[in-house]
Amino acid sequence: MAAPAGISSWSDYRTTSGASISVENNAWIDAVQRYRTSNPYEKAFGYCRALRKGPFIFVSGTTAVDLITGKVDHPSSAYHQALKALKELVVAVESLGGKKADVVRVRMFVTHENDATEVARALKEEVKDVEPTATMILGAKFVSPDMRVEIEADAVVSL
Repeated sequence: MAAPAGISSWSDYRTTSGASISVENNAWIDAVQRYRTSNPYEKAFGYCRALRKGPFIFVSGTTAVDLITGKVDHPSSAYHQALKALKELVVAVESLGGKKADVVRVRMFVTHENDATEVARALKEEVKDVEPTATMILGAKFVSPDMRVEIEADAVVSL
């Protein structure tokens, strides 16, 4: 991976606070950080909520599962499910050193076509000025019939 413009190599890079980033042998590029929650599907299916490799953060499909009870919250409201999922996406990105502003893409999977407007409203409210790229796919089926929406996100952390 090439260093940013004006920097001859990654070993020359300094953060805005002046701290150095250790990049000997590009080890930071190979390092993987994972963020996990108590969502029962993560353990059962063998995945993590989010993963960071280098400046890239990938957040798994996130739904409105209550992390205490394991049940789906708001089974009759795609809007409230989308808000809950989006808030958890931001927590995941922030837990791995990113910011909401680093989110560059979201993918929304929606069960019912008539929920599309409410999911879009939740996206606009939750990410406000970020304006990431977005895709919405209708007609999705999920592991629980109470799930109306699932949202994934990708972020690129500014160096």
